[in-house]
Amino acid sequence: MSEADAENVLIEYYRRYVGDPDRTIDVYAGFGLFSAGIALGVIGVVVFLYSATLDPTALSTYAVREVAAVAAAAGLPALLFGIVVLLPVDRRMLYLAGVGVAITLVGTAAFTWAYPRNWNVVANPDYSAQIVAGYTLGLVAVIGATGGALVAHRVERAAGGAVEGGASEAGSGAAEAGGGSGSDAGGDGEAVTEESVRADIERELSDAELTWGGVERSETRRLELNTGAVDDADVDAEKLAGSATETRTTSGAVNDAVSELKGLQGGDVKTDSGQGTDDQAAKLRELREQQRKEAEEADEDESVVDRIKGLFG
Repeated sequence: MSEADAENVLIEYYRRYVGDPDRTIDVYAGFGLFSAGIALGVIGVVVFLYSATLDPTALSTYAVREVAAVAAAAGLPALLFGIVVLLPVDRRMLYLAGVGVAITLVGTAAFTWAYPRNWNVVANPDYSAQIVAGYTLGLVAVIGATGGALVAHRVERAAGGAVEGGASEAGSGAAEAGGGSGSDAGGDGEAVTEESVRADIERELSDAELTWGGVERSETRRLELNTGAVDDADVDAEKLAGSATETRTTSGAVNDAVSELKGLQGGDVKTDSGQGTDDQAAKLRELREQQRKEAEEADEDESVVDRIKGLFG
């Protein structure tokens, strides 16, 4: 079908309630006959109600009633034949409905010939029974074809749904059975491989919140350090050999930290210091006093040596 047909409202309705049409002409013909039948039926009822307001003895009243009867008699088989054309049924149903419509049209034409002089009268020959019987035979044929078309279409849709459901179950079973080997999932379907199955599982589980033994999954981050630059640097391994020894300090002073760092590097030995500024000042005074005493002792030693040299000089 063309793009214009795809956008047509009638085609859209047909696809929604019936299915994909085989031919576009069937859709237009079916809807046309169906609409024409409804329109003729409405016209027949309205004209008949209008004839009830006219003089029953006037000839014009019979003409108006004849129009109402013909419209109703032609509208009903047209409506039913439109349903048969719309449904995708066997051609025999179409032929049966066509023959029935032809018989009803013949009966309608006979009614126009017999009405009103030979229709339900006593004095003249009455052909009403024969005409009604012929029309009824044709209408029964159309009704039978319509009913058969509806039942066949219903059975076909039910059978198609069952086949599709069985095919989908068979395809899923084949996919499960062939998931480990990566073989085809079934006949005309796409190939299902182990990689595709794993990719589908990982995609579905990527956003899922899973727990193991009732323990919620922890949201943590790992910090990885690149120590390549440190490993390539020139590091004295001998000095770091004993650096793994645990060293504790109770002092919060900066001098203690520096002293301990020098001790780790193999430098100066750790020196105790006071906890506050008073202790540090006292230590400083003691150090200066000791240096002064050492200087005086050195001077005395030098004076004694000079005296001895003078005696022997």
